[in-house]
Amino acid sequence: MRPFYCFSILFGLAACDGSGTANIQPGVVRWMEWSAEVRVGTPFNVRLLLPFPTACHPWTYKSSVSADESAVTFEPYFLVEKGEPVCLPAENVPASALVPNILLDTLSTAPGLFSTSERTFEMRATTDVSAPIPSPSANSPVRTFGSVVVRLTDPDTSRHNAAGIVTLQFDIEGCARVQPGGSFNPEVALVLEDQADTTGLSYVFVRGYIHDAVTPVCGETRVFHLTSRT
Repeated sequence: MRPFYCFSILFGLAACDGSGTANIQPGVVRWMEWSAEVRVGTPFNVRLLLPFPTACHPWTYKSSVSADESAVTFEPYFLVEKGEPVCLPAENVPASALVPNILLDTLSTAPGLFSTSERTFEMRATTDVSAPIPSPSANSPVRTFGSVVVRLTDPDTSRHNAAGIVTLQFDIEGCARVQPGGSFNPEVALVLEDQADTTGLSYVFVRGYIHDAVTPVCGETRVFHLTSRT
């Protein structure tokens, strides 16, 4: 039997075929990046990395976000068509596709947050779907990734908060980098600002921020400052 590889994890709808009513598959956010400070009432971009849905079925990504008086919550999900999986045979798969990036890297927009004074909101997202749920809802497992400060004027846009599941990587020069768990794309890896603080960074949940260091680390100024790991 010829091995089969599914293009759905690379190109979404482009390479799998199917029909019928769609199932809802909740998204599991592995990594999130967002501005540490935003202006009151102004929508802002949030970068989400999450695994693709069930292989070899056509799917559509939906970014679901809500905000209340204390938090912004992302509950993304996929509409996955029912039916028998259909994948392309291995000989039709380009060599560059055999080592896929299994995380969807996407920008979502958080709604403007309103306040009459400076205040902090939590940033939350679904992170676990060990138990099936019928639809994306407030009942989805949600975790706090960090916080965002809302300012009436002049927010500091130089720093981005970031959090999620990471693995520790070392390049050929021994430079330590953190990379979202499940990603094979070296371009999303971040230089760890404290090169000595590498203990326990294998598939753990971390929080920190991305900023420009005064002194370059591993020849780079854009670095990840680790604040916590769990």
